[in-house]
Amino acid sequence: MNRFIRSTKAIGISVFSCVVLTSCSLIRGYRADGKDGPDIFSYERHVHDTIANGTQVFRFPVAKQQANWIDTLHFYTQGKYCKNITFPEALNGKSETQGVMIIQNDSIVYERYWGGFTSDRLATVFSVSKSITSLMCGIAVDDGYIRSIDDDVTQYLPELKKKNPMWQKLTIRHLLNMQSGLDFDDTYSLNLKGLKRLIAMAKLNYGHNTMKQIRGLKFRNEPGTEHRYESMTSQILGVVIERASGKPLADYLSEKVWKPLQMESHALVDIDSRKHRVAHTFGGITLTMKDLAKIGRLYLNRGMWKGRRIVSEEWIRQSADYDTSNDGYHFNWYNLSSVGSTKPQHPGFYAFGICAQTLYVNPDKHLIMVRIGVDNYNPVFIPEVFEQLSNCSKF
Repeated sequence: MNRFIRSTKAIGISVFSCVVLTSCSLIRGYRADGKDGPDIFSYERHVHDTIANGTQVFRFPVAKQQANWIDTLHFYTQGKYCKNITFPEALNGKSETQGVMIIQNDSIVYERYWGGFTSDRLATVFSVSKSITSLMCGIAVDDGYIRSIDDDVTQYLPELKKKNPMWQKLTIRHLLNMQSGLDFDDTYSLNLKGLKRLIAMAKLNYGHNTMKQIRGLKFRNEPGTEHRYESMTSQILGVVIERASGKPLADYLSEKVWKPLQMESHALVDIDSRKHRVAHTFGGITLTMKDLAKIGRLYLNRGMWKGRRIVSEEWIRQSADYDTSNDGYHFNWYNLSSVGSTKPQHPGFYAFGICAQTLYVNPDKHLIMVRIGVDNYNPVFIPEVFEQLSNCSKF
């Protein structure tokens, strides 16, 4: 939502002064997050469940030889803002990066923090949550809770059968690849049509009954006919996982990921309300940088963690291998072909959220890179900078 707020500020308009009276969800959003919308610390004001960690803890050691040479590198951002820029310039200044961590061969080789942020401070990672939701879908398949990702969603949400015949054409695979065909949009504008979509997005963020909103959805086209990114698709995927497993997402994450991966801290996931308790799987997960890096380590090692299989290797392959189809987006993970970049010698893949929250993984170079920030005004695309960095000869 804050992308829309910024655009309205540019012409001197406060979005909430225009529409605060039109939606209870917008009013709740304004009360919770103010006129600028949610930030990485909004979890402190939202209703959430706890994702418990266990008693055993894995910690990345700090490498004796730090990669301080990174600060001397220059990068070229793409598009009309193409210019020579150093790594610190790409991360600091107007980009308002709070922390960046680079891990190679299981050791921390580079980390920087700004504004009092630390690697063990909780921060909401917004749409990086979608990639974690995808991981849980793969685990649910392995556990037998989901029979096949080619099942239609009504097999798990039978109440949708009566709503629209399109629901029986919508498969879990469509949800994973953002091919739902739903008439829902994450982009915002000041025209009347855009305002309606803003209210729908506010309801997803701040509404108290997610399933009621899902039941009222319409389709703009048949599922599977086009790739179009929107958050409601990942929210439905999360509901399917909760229904199929019979477990709240927080409990399932704790059991299958947080405890086995020996996370250092508990995590949180926003829920719609204490009454309905539907997890915000589209963007509501809050965790630390160190623990987010462990998700990267799991994918780097093709689903294995210290000799234990957490998710199938085939699931990782379908999520992470370089593939330009579907705009470079597969199972809620990206590769850089999604922004038109040419394939480098050593391609990586990444999870991404608003304000440029980034988890980047490069298996060839045994690299994991994490960036957390409160905004990203600079004309740089963090995953692309990480990809350029990972293909440097010094790594």
